[in-house]
Amino acid sequence: MPRPQLTVRAADSARINTELAELRAGLHLPTDWSAEVLAEAERAAALPRLPEFDATDLDLFTLDPPGSRDLDQAMRLARRGSGYRVHYAIADVAAFVCPGGAIDTEAHRRIQTLYFPDLRVPLHPLRLSEGAASLLPGELRPALLWQLDLDSDGAVLLADVRRARVRSRRRLDYETVQRELDTGTADEQLRLLAEIGRLREAREEARGGVSLPIPEQQAVPVDGGYRIDYRAPRPADGWNAQISLLTGMAAADLMLDAGVGLLRTLPGAPESAYARLRRIARALNVKWPVDTGYPELIRSLDPRRANDAAFLNECTGLLRGAGYHAFDTARGVPPPADPAHAALAAPYAHCTAPLRRLADRYALEVCLAIAGGADVPGWVQEALPGVPALMESGDQRAREVERTCVDLIEAELLRGREGEDFDAVVIEVDERKPVSGTVQLCEPAVIARCDGTSRQLPLGERIRVRLTKADPATRMVRFAPA
Repeated sequence: MPRPQLTVRAADSARINTELAELRAGLHLPTDWSAEVLAEAERAAALPRLPEFDATDLDLFTLDPPGSRDLDQAMRLARRGSGYRVHYAIADVAAFVCPGGAIDTEAHRRIQTLYFPDLRVPLHPLRLSEGAASLLPGELRPALLWQLDLDSDGAVLLADVRRARVRSRRRLDYETVQRELDTGTADEQLRLLAEIGRLREAREEARGGVSLPIPEQQAVPVDGGYRIDYRAPRPADGWNAQISLLTGMAAADLMLDAGVGLLRTLPGAPESAYARLRRIARALNVKWPVDTGYPELIRSLDPRRANDAAFLNECTGLLRGAGYHAFDTARGVPPPADPAHAALAAPYAHCTAPLRRLADRYALEVCLAIAGGADVPGWVQEALPGVPALMESGDQRAREVERTCVDLIEAELLRGREGEDFDAVVIEVDERKPVSGTVQLCEPAVIARCDGTSRQLPLGERIRVRLTKADPATRMVRFAPA
């Protein structure tokens, strides 16, 4: 599921780069590779395990941000009678990574790729993740090839997966695809992306699910300081995401039917979380009528508007309860009583980003075994029960990275403005110390601690606050009632 994205273009790039490097060092993140890992990656890249089944005739394309090289997925879309056929190729990490080997051991330490404003800390060595295992155009690659047949309404009729040799034809980016669709110059596959994407969005809405169109935040220099700008996702971003979600839901159904697998689950958010969002909506002048449900509200927002964009970023807080659930009924471990992912209103599995997320490799191997009528590999069966706890620790680390990066950028945004007053809305009040709490600024869209001395903070009301501290070194921003 989506996380807030933050890109930095700083007036003083040396300063911000130093601060980000210090942040990574303080989090004790593994940023270097051992000689053993690099040597194993070189050997694996030279001799990957290539499947016998040849699907190089498929006209596959990838769709990612410009410049991306860690390409997990490639697709081919076609009509099938009144319905559709989706071929979705996913990078076969297991063709390069030996269970228990040096790369595998390091991947279990890293768990997932971590994203910073200036760089990323990858799960696998770049020789694999941006080279031999990536579905780069024109290159012969081992892949896990899904075939998903849909009816005329976009419902799944058949889902199958097998190992295959593939060769992607094109590497596309969202801007190019959206422009071609908007100008009428798109080819049949891209027109089908829009057609199938809209059908899947309609099915999501009918289920009561919702996908967040998370905007990208950019901290841009202005008058020696910074401001936050937003890049709204395009419709093509969402249609591409629907193909990935389609595959993840098909994988979940496959595993639930077989009684063994690994789900990505999310319980429904408590009412207090929605109450907090309503206060944030008020702070940002986002209209949320009392008779409008959350999914309906999200679909009414325009991520191109700064206030809507800021609110959508705050909505990611409803995803904080997401986790993983491993099950194996043959070994006495049943699936969860409610296997659904609340945001999608359907069971779901992470399986489309194995270059960037450890859990996906395990889920994919389970799906392959089920689809092929084979036993789940022993190394997968043995490790599966421990994957949820491992991924939770990785998610905690990713949340810490996200939180500290946002704290740093917000402190940079407000550096030197101590003593200024801002309009804000109180979104939380400490029960034990009601003179203190959390405020959401109306402009810029910053959330921070506010500590008073005499008056209780009025929950949900607009107040004036004064910036008392903005320190990038400690990543701390503090306000007091004005």
